[in-house]
Amino acid sequence: MTDTDTPGRGYEISRDPARLDAARIHHWLSTDAYWALGRTREYQDRAIAGSLNFGAYDVASGEQVAYARVVTDHASFAWLCDVYVDRDARGHGLGTRIVTTARDHLASLGVRRLLLATEDAHGVYAKIGFAPLADPGMWMALQLN
Repeated sequence: MTDTDTPGRGYEISRDPARLDAARIHHWLSTDAYWALGRTREYQDRAIAGSLNFGAYDVASGEQVAYARVVTDHASFAWLCDVYVDRDARGHGLGTRIVTTARDHLASLGVRRLLLATEDAHGVYAKIGFAPLADPGMWMALQLN
């Protein structure tokens, strides 16, 4: 199913997996995203296949200019990850727009808990309503690798 949103600066946001430029997404993340440096293409393709994906596209060229991935049960929980805006498309609010679109879509499904982790974009996510965990002491993690 395609879900599009055409914001002011000539960008379209879509959930259509057929539009994703997997090679471009892999290049962005494996070479320029601190959390995914060195990630293999096979690993990235598996992550895309098992996730709800959002792409942002330049309306004039059709070129993908941003990406966001959500791991979710489509009911109560979601993890936002791999948010990336091409360096040439930054500064136009596109990161905020793609995350807002993802948030709103998840809310329409009834998802009530959306988590993310970031080292350097707290301000971007705070504008959309994200806040530090109220009780981080209750959360646990298991690192498998």
